[in-house]
Amino acid sequence: MSGTTSTAPHFPDLTPDTAPPAARRSLEQVTRHLGYLPSAAARLAHSPQLLDGFLKLTALFDTTDLDPLVRETVVLTIATRNGCHLCVAMHTAQLTRLAAEPELIAALRAQQPLPDARLESVRRFVHSALDHTGAVPDSDLADLLSHGFTPRNALEIVLGIGAYTLSTFANRLTDAPVDPRLAPYA
Repeated sequence: MSGTTSTAPHFPDLTPDTAPPAARRSLEQVTRHLGYLPSAAARLAHSPQLLDGFLKLTALFDTTDLDPLVRETVVLTIATRNGCHLCVAMHTAQLTRLAAEPELIAALRAQQPLPDARLESVRRFVHSALDHTGAVPDSDLADLLSHGFTPRNALEIVLGIGAYTLSTFANRLTDAPVDPRLAPYA
């Protein structure tokens, strides 16, 4: 990552056999869900509570009224803003699986305005929420709402911001690498 020295030696990859007992079930769940154990999860397992919290928050975020493309717009906006290269690769892969337009993916990765006005309102709202530590100006909320979103959706976006700020910070702290299967999306 971008630090002057690597923190990776402090956070070696754990397995269900080497992780603290409270993290083992979560690691097994991630492995079953993805078909492999990502290095990020293997490192987050050093804190079973953090790993469990992240998995619960993302599961909740996935059940919001926001469609998958909107959710991934939130996530990739956070990932690029926070400089989490692993997260950028992971969520570029997810957007690709969702058949998102290449121009959309490229703009999100470059932190540029999006070609889709509705998704651009989401990207701007995420930045406004972060820039104003939640005290989003009325005009920025009105912009989001004018694109068919609801006040509930605004709060659901805040849930996504929280979940993925947690993961981007933790992944950067642990210096989690891009897994080989995500390398084409890095």
